[in-house]
Amino acid sequence: MGYRYLDMDTYKRKSHFEYFNSLAYPYVGLTVNVDITEPLKRIRSEKWSFFFTVCYCVSKAANEVSEFRQRIINNKIAEFDHCKTSHTVALENGTYCYCTLDSNMPFAEYLPYASREQESAKQKKSIEENESDIYDKLFISTLPWLSYTALIQPVPIPADSNPRITWGKYFIQEGSVLMPVSVLCHHGLVDGIHIAEFYKQLDEQMRQLT
Repeated sequence: MGYRYLDMDTYKRKSHFEYFNSLAYPYVGLTVNVDITEPLKRIRSEKWSFFFTVCYCVSKAANEVSEFRQRIINNKIAEFDHCKTSHTVALENGTYCYCTLDSNMPFAEYLPYASREQESAKQKKSIEENESDIYDKLFISTLPWLSYTALIQPVPIPADSNPRITWGKYFIQEGSVLMPVSVLCHHGLVDGIHIAEFYKQLDEQMRQLT
């Protein structure tokens, strides 16, 4: 779990960080309909897991944006070398557990690895996480049952700084297949320009599948 602390004396967003970090609700978020028309064709033809494919692309995209790898630790900003995903896994009793995945590998290796890790997580059925173990995580969830235009996420008190990325059911609009993807980030670390860069990187990761 490699990371380094930023020099707050030279950090260009120091005043922004201090302001947003003082708020009761310091988050910024939005939902964007992402075009998955061509990637979906490849996913279907190759019979890839839709969830794992999107999760891989989301993880790769988020890791390309340094601000998505930054966390607030002891009121200082730490930037991680790489962040894993922690996603919710539905269980048969209607509840869920957590599963951690590392996308730092080729996609062909990721798919079978992700499947194994998720099955292992289902057996453990745990939602327990130590505070020291969550800093390098991107929190992932999905709502495959419905499309949506906005999403309100539950957040802790005091506020944490892990990005939350969620996607819903894809739908067809004017001949294109679109999927709502929501992002929620700590505004002390992330601005709109960084969220826009995430969506740009996500489009790029999706295009690489085709």
